[in-house]
Amino acid sequence: MQDVLDGYAAAATADCIAVYDGLSSERIYQHVIDSFPNHSIKIADIGAGTGRDAAWLAAKGHDILAIEPVRELREAGQSLHPAANIKWLDDRLPHLGAVPTGGSFDLVTLCAVWQHLPDSDRAIALPRLATIIAPSGILIISLRHGPGANDRRVFPVSSDMTIEMAYACGLRLLRRQDASSVRRGNQAMGISWTWLAFEKVG
Repeated sequence: MQDVLDGYAAAATADCIAVYDGLSSERIYQHVIDSFPNHSIKIADIGAGTGRDAAWLAAKGHDILAIEPVRELREAGQSLHPAANIKWLDDRLPHLGAVPTGGSFDLVTLCAVWQHLPDSDRAIALPRLATIIAPSGILIISLRHGPGANDRRVFPVSSDMTIEMAYACGLRLLRRQDASSVRRGNQAMGISWTWLAFEKVG
């Protein structure tokens, strides 16, 4: 994982940050957005990057814990999105050692993160994620299919295996939606996504 984080740190130029932060969160989450609770909730945005999605959710009145292990991205996010209802944390999967257990969050999001974890780390991460989700809370994961950047390694991911692992952790599938990338460059490279929404049972 450290090589992936180093790759993101090296790529965190002003131009790349502007491009990433300029993407529409509403368009990115369009396939699962109806799974989000309508009332004000506590959200953990894991792999928050520049805080683009955290800022979008915070503007809707939610309280956000933006978890980002790459210092360059985290500091850019703190500067770009200084909303009082966004708190930043330096932590990473699979262990999330600084995040409290006990079902603290009504919604947990992992956008463009899961592909960077090998299966051995995913087997640790999903049970850990289940511990931070409140009863009846929602987990949103996007699964990337296709090549990654040379300096940001990705691992193949199976939608079926991810669903089975989540089920074993007490997470019930609400939505499975295959989708094209919102970025034309990724489309040209044959990159696609599967969006999964789960509800914590009990």
